[in-house]
Amino acid sequence: MTTDAPALEVVDLVKHFPSKHKQVVHAVDGVSFTLARGEMLGLVGESGSGKSTVANCVLRLTKPTSGTIRLNGVDITSLSRRAMRPMRRNLHMVFQDPYSSLNPRMTCGDIVGEPVRLHGLARGRALDARVDTMFDTVGLRSELRFRYPHELSGGQRQRVGLARALILGPSVLVADEPVSALDVSVQAAILNLLRDLQRDMRFSCLFITHDLATVEFLCDRVAVMYLGEIVETAPRAELFKRPQHPYTQALLSAALVPDPVVQRTRRHVVLEGDPPSPLEPPSGCRFHTRCPLHAESAPQSDEENPELREFAPGHLVACHLVGRDRPAPRLVDNAADMVSPA
Repeated sequence: MTTDAPALEVVDLVKHFPSKHKQVVHAVDGVSFTLARGEMLGLVGESGSGKSTVANCVLRLTKPTSGTIRLNGVDITSLSRRAMRPMRRNLHMVFQDPYSSLNPRMTCGDIVGEPVRLHGLARGRALDARVDTMFDTVGLRSELRFRYPHELSGGQRQRVGLARALILGPSVLVADEPVSALDVSVQAAILNLLRDLQRDMRFSCLFITHDLATVEFLCDRVAVMYLGEIVETAPRAELFKRPQHPYTQALLSAALVPDPVVQRTRRHVVLEGDPPSPLEPPSGCRFHTRCPLHAESAPQSDEENPELREFAPGHLVACHLVGRDRPAPRLVDNAADMVSPA
């Protein structure tokens, strides 16, 4: 473990899945990002963009086709299951569905304590005390440890999932849409809990979602994915104030704001058509088939896939129309029209 290295570093990650008729699904193509210590990075994009595949590769639940994954400076890309096991103490996940991710035949206390038992860190009363402490940390009564998952509400089950993921004190937590399966009334409580836990325990978090309001509330930085590639990454405030990639601008213009008066007066960007199939991704820029600004970038965008380039410090954009001295043309008149009121 290298203390001065990023908590997580992903370089040129590629994951292709074989399909019928000798075709290949290009789920993730050349994704790179870093996750600093104590940072929360939001990974956003529409369904099918490859977000969950990135998470599964990072967790080594899926073997990458190519690329490099470093956890605390250690390359874990090709580690065997035996060599990977001790590394998992520093890498855990909170799943989307708080019910199917919990073993229905185990009590909630056994579920939370299982990582500690498997790594041989505590047994007996010491394990029970550790589980009780973790239940209290996530806001659960200690007597719930004797209940089974089906006896708990959705929010309580997700707190059990959080307790299980954090009981070993991991340095990196991957949260794959952890509130999308919950009632709206419960989502805010879980998000507030996650923010407080991240602040107190100082773990790094890769937060995967399609909800831009959640990203604006929680994350320090944001990476936007489209069809297996990252098209823009920037600090949260910078991205919401000055989105540069046309796809990011379209996403922000589609997000609802809580003020009905503002919502009625906002201009929206409607992208034509559906995302192309990852079986046959377009040549050149993968967004050019739906880009409202395609006429300004053709034929370059049809033939050449743009690389992530620095538009401003910490703000990277993959677009032929964007340069340090040339921001992308606006799809709406005012950037403030695309984000929620302060």
